[in-house]
Amino acid sequence: MAQLNLNLPVPGAYEYFPLNEPVIGTPLLHDAEIPLLFRPLTLRNMKFKNRIFVSPMCQYSSDNGHATDWHLVHIGGFATRGAGGICMEATAVVPEGRISPEDAGIWTDSQIEPLKRIVKFSHSQGTKIGIQLAHAGRKASTLAPWVQNRAGHGASHIATENENGWPEHVYGPSDLPFSDQYPKPKTMTEDDMQYVKDAFVSAICRCEQAGFDFIEIHAAHGYLIHSFLSPLSNTRSDKFGGQSLDNRLCFPLHLIKACREAWPTKPLFVRISASDWAEWPEKDETGGWRQWGIEQSTIFVGKLQEMGVDLVDCSSGGNWAKQKILVKHGYQVHFAEALKKAYPLFPIGTVGVITDPHEAESYLQDGKADVVFSARELMRQPHWPVVAARELGVVVKAANQYERAW
Repeated sequence: MAQLNLNLPVPGAYEYFPLNEPVIGTPLLHDAEIPLLFRPLTLRNMKFKNRIFVSPMCQYSSDNGHATDWHLVHIGGFATRGAGGICMEATAVVPEGRISPEDAGIWTDSQIEPLKRIVKFSHSQGTKIGIQLAHAGRKASTLAPWVQNRAGHGASHIATENENGWPEHVYGPSDLPFSDQYPKPKTMTEDDMQYVKDAFVSAICRCEQAGFDFIEIHAAHGYLIHSFLSPLSNTRSDKFGGQSLDNRLCFPLHLIKACREAWPTKPLFVRISASDWAEWPEKDETGGWRQWGIEQSTIFVGKLQEMGVDLVDCSSGGNWAKQKILVKHGYQVHFAEALKKAYPLFPIGTVGVITDPHEAESYLQDGKADVVFSARELMRQPHWPVVAARELGVVVKAANQYERAW
């Protein structure tokens, strides 16, 4: 009896990807009735198959900044389920720029290969993938969320040296802590700012080697760049801070300009917090700035457009510990809408409890945004793009392996 020949070529390690055709996330009905949510979007000559983007989500699952198998499964799952673009979590450009000891990093070359593996898998599924470059600033060296509530730790969020933290190496625009539960930062010098800017540029070189399609600069949620922008956290008296908006914009714009120059041919996004959500108005009775808000954000975004940024990812909050936000479906969309009114041709993304496909589509149809970012809903429903397509009356190609479910 003839024996079956099993001496077949063995696929290279981590290089075997089951083929899915047509590209997942592409509507099978090609006509004028396709919802905007599922129409392609081109940014700097890069075509995204639809306008559902996965927001960066901190997973607190890295090994000394290195991506792990958790990230491959977490991100890979989104790549197989129809998202138009995926932005990987806040990834620190220097070790002390992490939020927690378990956060992602891209400050050393050994961190490239684990990321490249994830990028290759996403590309095999026809999905564009980017990465959010970040520095936590005064919110660094804090405990991962599930560690903060452990028995006996008390109210402090600080990760001590015994917990692999670095509380003595936290810095920001001023020496104001985010709250009394956070480390007290050291005021950054101009040399510190140059060090951070150089680190962002070096990180971008590693992003290129990893094969990412786009980069998002994290300028939101009270981390380093946002803390320079806001008068609540930036009380410097030099050319980089204080009441002067131009001064507070100085370092963030210099940094983002350096990033644009280091990443000239692919899309560059910037995530902003459009408001600090403080309880008082953006200006006082004399016209002085009291908090960061939509008026200053609009000026900032205009400068980003002039600089050649390709998309602004509009979020809010995170810089004032006493913020009060009424969270509801699309609670941040009005910020994106204000930016679109100011800059109609500038691509704007919106985010924040966007769970209903019809409402998500309405935000695009009404010109309030160009892209819908999603995080928690995609964790709850990884197949949300396919579900949304069915709700909106179009058919989207699921992965071959999942097709029987649809």
